[in-house]
Amino acid sequence: MSFQLYRSPSTRRQVRAVLFDTFGTVVDWRTGVAREVAAFAAAHAHTLDAEAFADHWRALYQPAMEAIRSGKRSFTKLDTLHRENLDEALRQHGIEPAPVPRETLEELNKSWHRLPAWPDSVEGLAAIRRHYIVGPLSNGNTSLLLDMARNAGLPWDVIIGSDMTGTYKPLPQAYLRTTEFLDLEPGEVMLAAAHNNDLRAAREAGLGTAFIARPTEHGPGQSADLAPQGDWDLVASSITELAELLGA
Repeated sequence: MSFQLYRSPSTRRQVRAVLFDTFGTVVDWRTGVAREVAAFAAAHAHTLDAEAFADHWRALYQPAMEAIRSGKRSFTKLDTLHRENLDEALRQHGIEPAPVPRETLEELNKSWHRLPAWPDSVEGLAAIRRHYIVGPLSNGNTSLLLDMARNAGLPWDVIIGSDMTGTYKPLPQAYLRTTEFLDLEPGEVMLAAAHNNDLRAAREAGLGTAFIARPTEHGPGQSADLAPQGDWDLVASSITELAELLGA
């Protein structure tokens, strides 16, 4: 009996590729970054709340990209933005970055390359990959996403970084250029994400949508994205459940 691809109710097309938001949806950025920040602080005799530092570093992410989305700054890859934001986060926590060896800060910046997968991610992606193209649709640059995949064992078919599309979500071209690289129509691609705003932009660009709940992405006090806030095609509590809903 042949496998039947899932047909998206919103696009009325059979889904051929399921692409994933990565930070927070596939990998646990807060735990991974805080772990490496704690090691950095211990090695250099700094007193830091590692989780608060991770939160502050991450909070600088959207404003840095907005300067590029708005046209105030030419496209700059996420690794560079993270490195600039690291200096700012250090200053916010009372640490002047200049005396710290450049190599040390570069290595700390690569903590974003070594993020751990959520417990269900690898199994779920492998199941979906049996019948669908899988890959990230992320604001991460290609080398970052490649290192992340190798470190966490993420079984992507393809990696198309933001440095290839030349833009950042949630601008429409971030989604549409990715589908073009795959020679697929937008309606043949589904975005799976833990963030309602990402899904909203993907739907506006013509993609199918799947919400995956990650209620602890921002720690135990998380208040946003605890539940779907749209009539997304699919809603799952994990990537393994998403695989089941897709019939994979």
